[in-house]
This record gives sequence, C-alpha cells and structure tokens, in this order.
Amino acid sequence: RSPSRGLGDVYKRQMNISIYTLSQYASGELKDTYEPEEIRSICRLIFMDVFHYTNIDIHIQKHENLPESFLGKFQEIIARLKQGEPIQYIIGTTEFAGLTFTVNPSTLIPRPETEELVLWIKSLAAPSSHILDIGTGSGCIAITLAHLLPDSRVTGIDISADALATASHNAMINLTKVQFRQADIFDYRPESGSRFDIIVSNPPYVRMSEKQYMQRQVVDFEPPTALFVPDKDPLLFYRQIAKFGQTHLRKNGLLFFEINEALGQDTVDLLARYPYSGIEIKKDFLGKDRFIKCTY
Repeated sequence: RSPSRGLGDVYKRQMNISIYTLSQYASGELKDTYEPEEIRSICRLIFMDVFHYTNIDIHIQKHENLPESFLGKFQEIIARLKQGEPIQYIIGTTEFAGLTFTVNPSTLIPRPETEELVLWIKSLAAPSSHILDIGTGSGCIAITLAHLLPDSRVTGIDISADALATASHNAMINLTKVQFRQADIFDYRPESGSRFDIIVSNPPYVRMSEKQYMQRQVVDFEPPTALFVPDKDPLLFYRQIAKFGQTHLRKNGLLFFEINEALGQDTVDLLARYPYSGIEIKKDFLGKDRFIKCTY
C-alpha cells in the first residue's frame, strides 16, 4: 500500500483534510527532494495559486476541514514534484519583480537574480529609452522594464516561437507594450537605422561540463537551448552581442549582461577587445559575479 493511498484513506475516514495535514503530508513526501523551508514555500504557493487562499487564510484556517476534492489535486501536484517537475511549471505562473508571469517548458523560469539586473538597468536608464532584450524567453526582462519605464520603447527577440507566444501573453496580462520579434542574434537585422539606448541579454551561459552539478529540476525540465553552451566556446553569445552593439547602440549607449559567475573576468576581457568603456562587474545578492555593464 503506497503512502499516498494510505493517507487518502485515513483522511477520508477522519474527514480531516486541512491545510495543516496536507502540509505535513508534503513534508513527508518531499523530504528527500527539497529542504524544509522550500517545502513550506511550495505549500504556500499551492494553497494560494491553486486553491486560492490568501496568506492570512493559510494561517488562520490551517486546521479547518477542506473539501475532499482538494486531496486528489494536492496529491497529484506532490507526485509531479517528486518527479522533479518545478512548481512554477505545475502552477503555470511565477512572480518576478512584483509582476505575474506565465511560464512553461518553452521558457526558463525567471530567477530572483535577474530582478536585480532589471532594477540596475532601471536606475541608469533615461525615462524614454529605446531598449532591446536579446533572448527574451518569458519576456520577464523586457516586460518589467516596460512596466518600470512606461515612456520607453522596448523590443524583445528570441529564436523560439513558443517562447515568444508566452512572452506576448505575459505582456498582455501585465498591461505593457513590448514589440516581440522572432530572430536569431547571429543574423538579426533590426529596422534600418534603428539604434538602441540599452541592449540587455541573459543568454545561455552554463557550460555543458557544469550540467552534472545542476539541480534535476533545471536539467530535466527547463529548455536546454536557453541554458547550455559548449565548453570550447562558452562566450559565443556575448561575443556576438558585443559585435552587434557596435552597430546598433547609440553613442554612450549601455550594454548589460547576466553572466556565468565562473567567467566574469573572461567576459570582461572579451568586452575589452571591443570599443566599450567603463566595464563593470556587479555581484548578486549571494555575492557571486552575476552581471556586467559597459558603455559604447
């Protein structure tokens, strides 16, 4: 008899399906996959985003009986989590910089570190900047900048049509105007004479040799083309974007990257070969080299 089946039988007999007992069940089932604090956060997301409880409800009503229908849905979610599927894909949304974004396996899940990059850009951008986001994915960078800088003109490009469909939906639900284009940065040609005040990219930067150290939830479920680069040329996207910036950034325009923490100096050295000045590395909230800014 499986633990899940046994739990269901017990709860049905006792009619004691509650936020508390479901949370205890999740803790037991997921203890080998997640840390206790992660499990608590996951449960909070499930109760809020799937069962539509508020944060206050979760605390006040944690011992109140829930409808029996909650049990099957909750167990289904826990089973998917045990297989390594990220909670964001299961729920279908995630929060980024205070906005809600739809996510699915065609896009990377936006990370808190990237919020820091967006806020750094916002602090330095003119209110009416012309901004290009290369490899936009879910659109989290482009859409958040359009939200924070409503007088700006923002374009996001990506090679994936599925990712762009998700990004367009996210722009709509967040009431922002972003122009999305399907394009490969290795042959992208913007409108004739188009120049940008800011170019930003969070390109693939994880070396294939680093894959073995990554979480199963990332490797098995997030799109590999948005993550990995060959060991022999891990900076290929940075090199191409640096070249692109030479002809498509305005004078004194800014170029921003999210980077591989192990390749910070290598990225600086690469940018120094091009006509960029003021090359600056910025650490993320974990103290790791994570972002680079430079001026054309």
